[in-house]
Amino acid sequence: MYDWADSAFATTVMAAVLPVYYSQVAGADLPGNTATVYWGYTVVIALLISALMAPIMGAIADYSGVKKRLLLTFAAIGILATALLFYVKTGNWLTASLFFIFGNIGFMISEVFYNALLPHVAGPENIDRVSIKGYALGYLGGGILLAINIAMIELMSDKILATRLSFVSVAIWWALFTVPLILNVKEHGETKNYSPDVNFVSAGFRRLSVTFRELRSYKQLFLFLAAFWIYNDGIGTIIKMAAIYGAEIGIGQTALIGALLMTQFVGIPFTFAFGRLARYMGTKNSILFGLFVYALISVSAYFMQTALHFWILAFMVGTVQGGTQGLSRSLFGSMLPRGKTAEFFGFYGMSSKFAGIVGPLVFAVISQSTGSSRLSIFSLIAFFIVGGLLLSRVDVQKGMESALNKT
Repeated sequence: MYDWADSAFATTVMAAVLPVYYSQVAGADLPGNTATVYWGYTVVIALLISALMAPIMGAIADYSGVKKRLLLTFAAIGILATALLFYVKTGNWLTASLFFIFGNIGFMISEVFYNALLPHVAGPENIDRVSIKGYALGYLGGGILLAINIAMIELMSDKILATRLSFVSVAIWWALFTVPLILNVKEHGETKNYSPDVNFVSAGFRRLSVTFRELRSYKQLFLFLAAFWIYNDGIGTIIKMAAIYGAEIGIGQTALIGALLMTQFVGIPFTFAFGRLARYMGTKNSILFGLFVYALISVSAYFMQTALHFWILAFMVGTVQGGTQGLSRSLFGSMLPRGKTAEFFGFYGMSSKFAGIVGPLVFAVISQSTGSSRLSIFSLIAFFIVGGLLLSRVDVQKGMESALNKT
């Protein structure tokens, strides 16, 4: 249900409504494609801060045994920043960037602790199924609220007010559906050190340095992280930049948000389909198939001209997005030593955030230097090719055996 809760931020704020609002309202006074460029740099800053924090927070969580408490703290930061987007009006692009950065930090860091709870609620026999269900529920929850927000924007005469109210609805949704996690999920397996003499920050840094050294003894896990670092950067860039790219080339707000809404609901059955596909092809091969589709998407997006083209590409994204990310999370979790889940998922989060800086940065720099984002979207194919090649070299069985022997 936490996937259901915070996916509202991923859909309405990160992917669909805010990028278009940033381009057409907050950045309305900016010349040319400057709004697209500034949005790219905003995403880079948000990811950089999250990347620096993720492994440290993971180490602190494992040492102190308070994953849930830290999850709720950062969720609260994200919820508050999202609600404050209500005050962003015409020309307030800098304010929009600041609130998005804080909202994204809350979203990303809370996910570190959420992911770290996965091996505690699912065993090796059902970790794929539970992870996939989480992503599917995320698609459904995020999609339902996005549909409500689209209706608000279409039906209200004041479109700007309707959009601002949609940001408030995300904050309420995120807070409300975090309650089931608070009431029902329990963490276990770590020694809890609540002594007032313990400095959890310095303890977290010490644990982090130990984890760096330990990673060298998990060869397959480290190789997977390198692959994930690269290909997930391409996936994340498509999620964050698709709407503002479409707005730049002249596709209307209704078509952009509607297509991204479709992606959410297409993603539900296809996410479950990927879970079944993994039973026959294997988890790694299923991810590789998803990366092949993403490579086709990045090439096709270069030639995009009309709203219909955007809808087709959005459908293609929906077929692979949830399955690829859900299986990546479960594949990583299957190769983890159980007692260090938060620390290692901190590295997982760092991989997706630190490396995730490169894609939006490349996108923004190419857009700024060429005056157009077409070459930017095409360049993403490199992330899927290189990441896929590295992933193909991961021996999953050896990785699982290594984790079991050292747990």
